[in-house]
Amino acid sequence: MGHRRSERGLRRGLQSGRRRSRRRFVHRLAFFLAALVAVATVLGSGRVLLAVLGLMFGLTMVLVVAVLYTVVQAGRWLSRRLAPALPVAVGPPPPVDWAGAQRRFRHLAAEYAGYECDPLAVLRLPALADVNVPATARFVHAFAEAQALDTDNRPPEELAVGYAEAVDRARRAWRAAQDSADRIRLAGLSPTERASVQRVIKLLTVAADTGHEGERSAAYAKAREELTRLEKAGTIVLPRLAHAALDNCALGRLPAA
Repeated sequence: MGHRRSERGLRRGLQSGRRRSRRRFVHRLAFFLAALVAVATVLGSGRVLLAVLGLMFGLTMVLVVAVLYTVVQAGRWLSRRLAPALPVAVGPPPPVDWAGAQRRFRHLAAEYAGYECDPLAVLRLPALADVNVPATARFVHAFAEAQALDTDNRPPEELAVGYAEAVDRARRAWRAAQDSADRIRLAGLSPTERASVQRVIKLLTVAADTGHEGERSAAYAKAREELTRLEKAGTIVLPRLAHAALDNCALGRLPAA
């Protein structure tokens, strides 16, 4: 309704302007012609009168052409102003890159599993395994959402779009959780607890690097004993996969009976 009133007002304004322009043109032309006739009469010469009348006719034609040109241009401007906007053709969106999203999720899952299977990584960044840390909790939730939508075969397009979006959210949450854990590190522990964690890290490093079976077995045994105390105190939460990896390494390094 408001748009129609605006169009009517615009038309009325343009028509009124045209009428005022025509009236001014007629008045000026009449005055000019009267002045020329008066000059010709005063001069009293037929040739002068004919010359004046010819000049008057020529000027009149020029002014008429100018007015017609102005009216045509105004009509074109009004047509462009009031013409309805042409609808923009919008095609269907391209299909989502489901295979690419699946590759990104596989890479993320491998990176997450690599952390959980590495006791040293967990000890250096314990907050990344602690769901009480908000950034870690957000990642675990986002990862579970993406995992729930992960399928072997391409699903319908709506589910494929949801899967790709969930994977991107999980990847962003993983980076944020890593950054948060890197800032925290062992800052939340007491000096005694930090010293204990550092001892475990040192023992596991020795066990991995030494070439002596007896030294390796002793280092693993001491590290596991220290870790047990830390976990019972709630200082460190070692994921199940990290425990399994630690046990496998320790058993694999023990001397054969």
